[in-house]
Amino acid sequence: MPLALGHRPALGRDDFLVAPSNQAAVAWLDLWPRWPGPGLVIFGPPGCGKTHLAEVWRGRSQAIRLAATARHDRADGDVPSLLGAATALIVEDCDRALDDHRLLHLFNLLTGRGGYVLLTAAAPATRWAVSLPDLRSRLLALPAVEVGPPDDTLLEAVLVKMFADRQLRVAPDLVTYLLSRLERSFAGMGRAVDALDAAALAARRPITIPLAREVLHDDGH
Repeated sequence: MPLALGHRPALGRDDFLVAPSNQAAVAWLDLWPRWPGPGLVIFGPPGCGKTHLAEVWRGRSQAIRLAATARHDRADGDVPSLLGAATALIVEDCDRALDDHRLLHLFNLLTGRGGYVLLTAAAPATRWAVSLPDLRSRLLALPAVEVGPPDDTLLEAVLVKMFADRQLRVAPDLVTYLLSRLERSFAGMGRAVDALDAAALAARRPITIPLAREVLHDDGH
């Protein structure tokens, strides 16, 4: 029985694979702390690498990470305790149930310290459900950069990296086989690698095309 021990993917700057779909966002992160304003919005479809980009910036800025989802168990007076002494903040998935009051308070505290905020979302800030005019004006004043869907070259490189993060070596023909059948997103590939790793451990078999065919229920090839 395989044990779900998990693994830690490599999320450092040297592990990030730059491609046309993300090079503009990488350039903005490399520009920090010389941003023209107190923050940056990175948006793009799920699984395009926004979290990895945020993690790269966190490594440089020592930012703390908070969720954007609404939490009504904390009063505004507790917001300073959330931020602590930090001068950099990451808030991901800002287009999901955004807590306007908390984010505005955090934004004001951070900019008052001369700090920076990195926001991620699937959609640009113009489409977020923001009810506070003050917060909307601040968000729309931030520079924004889009991360596009990954191309074939990037997908192949990321798939190989996902196996390597698990210390798994796979043959090039397996990578080609998987790329033609998997969902074209990092999230979809991650789920497939999880399933293949678990199946290989359970069957005590290497990860090969026959095993992948079984796991993917691919009867046509």
